[in-house]
Amino acid sequence: MVRAKMSALGVLVILAGALAALILMHGCGGGGDGGSASTAAATGTLKLSITDKQSDAFDKVIISVREIRVVPAGRENAPDTDPGLPVIARFAPSRVIDVMQLQFVQQALGEAILPAGTYSQIRLVLDPAPANYLTLKADPVTQIPLTTPSGQQSGVKVLGPLEVRAGVINAVMIDFDPNTAIVARGNGDYNLKPTGIRVVRLSDPLTQFGSISGNVISTFMPWSSATVSVKRRGSTNDNDPIAAGLIFSNYTGGAWQAPFAAFVPPNTLPVTYKAFVTANGFQVYSSSAVSVVTGQATDLGAIPLIPLP
Repeated sequence: MVRAKMSALGVLVILAGALAALILMHGCGGGGDGGSASTAAATGTLKLSITDKQSDAFDKVIISVREIRVVPAGRENAPDTDPGLPVIARFAPSRVIDVMQLQFVQQALGEAILPAGTYSQIRLVLDPAPANYLTLKADPVTQIPLTTPSGQQSGVKVLGPLEVRAGVINAVMIDFDPNTAIVARGNGDYNLKPTGIRVVRLSDPLTQFGSISGNVISTFMPWSSATVSVKRRGSTNDNDPIAAGLIFSNYTGGAWQAPFAAFVPPNTLPVTYKAFVTANGFQVYSSSAVSVVTGQATDLGAIPLIPLP
């Protein structure tokens, strides 16, 4: 479904970034101290998790995570040691994750209370080699180092954006797609490509889920990024998406393209799902109504972007 050199919506790291209904926080009336109520209203809880797509090539993909931080919008060039970058989790010993075991499974990574606002990155600070490695299905015994450029210094930068809303749990999932996040270098080495890992914003934390997948493509006009969102239709009609994320294109096979996967709970008729793709300079794509089953992918196939007239 998804080839190794495309950038995509990859391992689902579930950052609990809930687009759920905003809970209004009211302070007490009278002459008491209203500061605590206003402080509570200015923060939200971020829950982060990770998931994965399967691969025909890889048997194991092991990453060793030492720390996870989020980057407020405007601080993208800050070092990991900057106190202005909130820490979501520190692991001692490091959290060792085989992402190939996470298909339609979400592994919790951590949660934190953060100032409400927009965050542009999630940084996964990894241990140095040989802690990160992969094995191939053709040779499941040999451990091949996974090169993670700047993963030990400034962290693997997973691009958002993600919004932390005040007074609610914000669920965010990291989608790690090994087919797009891991690139063979041609000399037997493999690199970790951050743009192959995507952030999926969820309306609520998921206990069971399937996915809606597809491949966004344009052969006539370049595009750099697009937003994929999923909304319920039928007896429930969402204004805000139940899942949304940003994908990044790569020029391969004579076209600008990127695969995606959006994770949503299983539906019950008459409620269905529709996927939308928006990209600058192109018409908005709207899929037909589809159903989703737990642990299965509903594939929309190739989604051609049509330039605006």
